[in-house]
Amino acid sequence: MPHPVTPDLPRLAGLVRRQDPALDSLLLEPDGKYQTRRVRLDVLMREMTECLAAGFAGRAASDFPMHYLAWGKCRVGSTALTNLFGVTGMPSYYQPLKMMLRHLFVGQPATPWLIPTAADEPQIFSKETAGPYVIAESLFNPLRLLIEAGYPPDRLQLIMLDREPKSSLASSLDKLAGCVPDAMLLQNYVVAALNAIRIEAYARQQGVPVIHYVYEASKDAVQSIRTLFDRLGLGGRFSETAVTDWRDTGQLRSEASRITFGDEPSIYNIAGLHGADTAYRYHPRATDTLSQYQRDMLERCGVNAVYRGSVEACIRDLGLDAATAARLFSHVAGRHEPA
Repeated sequence: MPHPVTPDLPRLAGLVRRQDPALDSLLLEPDGKYQTRRVRLDVLMREMTECLAAGFAGRAASDFPMHYLAWGKCRVGSTALTNLFGVTGMPSYYQPLKMMLRHLFVGQPATPWLIPTAADEPQIFSKETAGPYVIAESLFNPLRLLIEAGYPPDRLQLIMLDREPKSSLASSLDKLAGCVPDAMLLQNYVVAALNAIRIEAYARQQGVPVIHYVYEASKDAVQSIRTLFDRLGLGGRFSETAVTDWRDTGQLRSEASRITFGDEPSIYNIAGLHGADTAYRYHPRATDTLSQYQRDMLERCGVNAVYRGSVEACIRDLGLDAATAARLFSHVAGRHEPA
């Protein structure tokens, strides 16, 4: 079966940037591999909401733990960040909602996400990433799903993640080579990156606090994570060794990690997708494999502009001084090392 590729990526990107309501009822065509159902996005979201609500049923608002939800496009260092939160002792979940969604893509029943009570675990962390295999993964809003299923907005905190666009796109194209055609990976990447506009707008509407954390801040990992935890009200959980000394917990897709993985169809078991390290740290990514067309689409569709906004918000939210901001983000147009 041919893979559906949108011929006019800039037009689709414009719909996302404008938060066009038509996206909510987008008809999702199957690709025959990762999605076998022909279904509208709003139908999938309703099925997800009902499944989540079943897992939340019977809880008082005070029974829900404070939930730190990190969201970003794929390949922004989110799995390593998930492990870091887990190393601090907090239950830390790997994209539990997207795993549910992936079962629904192929007509399998989704299992409700059973979270601990606040009495047992007062704080939990989860990460959800947008993309990369099918367009619905790029468009779905996990925060909206949680709230509409009954998670109290005042028990949620959103951490918006981002990474330099060429680096994260190059990573996706490299790690998923042969799984999805490059044209579809580019489309889904662009939509996922722009979906940050819709995610953050929804959080603001619901009164959910938002903090921005950009991957390049991990060039100074200890100080950036210390500040992030302080801003989240988690300063008491921070320790320098949680950043610098992972030992065997740095095998990210293993039982030794501090990540709680759910169940997802076996087709997503891709060798080498998740790395391993002995600490939380920055890893540069070569981008010379990107074509000029791919680079042009990042600029033309507004992905680079979203990233520049993320950088400015991260600088503001972490309270970085000018010298630190210039050092961490000197690659961003208009930012230079101080003389």
